[in-house]
Amino acid sequence: MMHNFIRQIKARARKSPQHIVLPEGINEKILMATEVILKEKFAKLTLIGPPKVIKNKAKKLGLKIDWKRLQIIDPEHSPLTDKYAKVFYEMRKEKGIKSLAEAKKIVKGMDYFGTMMIHMDDADGMVTGTIFSTGESIRPALQIIKTKEKFHKVSGLFFMVLEHRLLAFADAALTVDPNAHDLVDIAVDTAETAKQFGLEPKIAFLSFSTKGSAKHPAVDKVQEAAAMMKDQHPEIISDGELQVDAALVPEVAKRKAPTSTIQGDANVLIFPNLESANIAYKLVERLAHAKAVGPLLQGLKKPINKVSRGCNYKDIVNVTAFTVCQCHDKD
Repeated sequence: MMHNFIRQIKARARKSPQHIVLPEGINEKILMATEVILKEKFAKLTLIGPPKVIKNKAKKLGLKIDWKRLQIIDPEHSPLTDKYAKVFYEMRKEKGIKSLAEAKKIVKGMDYFGTMMIHMDDADGMVTGTIFSTGESIRPALQIIKTKEKFHKVSGLFFMVLEHRLLAFADAALTVDPNAHDLVDIAVDTAETAKQFGLEPKIAFLSFSTKGSAKHPAVDKVQEAAAMMKDQHPEIISDGELQVDAALVPEVAKRKAPTSTIQGDANVLIFPNLESANIAYKLVERLAHAKAVGPLLQGLKKPINKVSRGCNYKDIVNVTAFTVCQCHDKD
């Protein structure tokens, strides 16, 4: 399962390689991923950073990168910088950017420059996150690319690829304490992403309670979200509130939730908060030796994804392949 799923995504990406920006071009893991991506031919790449620094670092790492097959842009010397600064200034002058000079200084930042490339259609998608925290990585996208709809929350999904099972965990990246409406938005976006990658969603809204076995405001929130989901999206299989064993183990589901539409066969797990989701995905990754692919960001107008700072270069390769596939499906 693990290798097949990722192999299929790469094969899909290879059919129509898209232009992906890796803004942290000076990062060792990015350079190692670059070598593999070019070798596997599923994306066209732009690295952001000083060309000499990037090439020297790759040489020290012993990498064999065909520099003719990618683009390196240094915002300090690129004619695009002035162009991007003008657009960014117009976009943000009502939001505290006081001058064109300030805008120029900001867009020279690797993540801002990369995000402006996506905004201006100079590239199709972006993968970031090896250097900066999630908050820092996502800020340019929220300011420049913006969400699909006003007030729509951006959320992060991890595909957890196990030996015999494929699961989607959300929101495991951004929304610290989602309310019931947020949980529904996250569930709908995750269902859409799951379908995009060939997974027919069966959604479990998770809690420490199954069908009223515990009373607490935290349980009420999940019950409300599950009810809203069924009401607003009856076409999507979903249920809650469910403990994770009732969501994933058929024998437990029979005992704890015999009338549930989910009978231990959930493949999309919606967590009640970021704390539980982040802990869960890292536990499953480290102890069950699952491959965690993500977080894939949901709710943005264009495909921008981030990796965890604890990632390895293979994670960057995988997320880039998924980003290429998202570019195929963007509006």
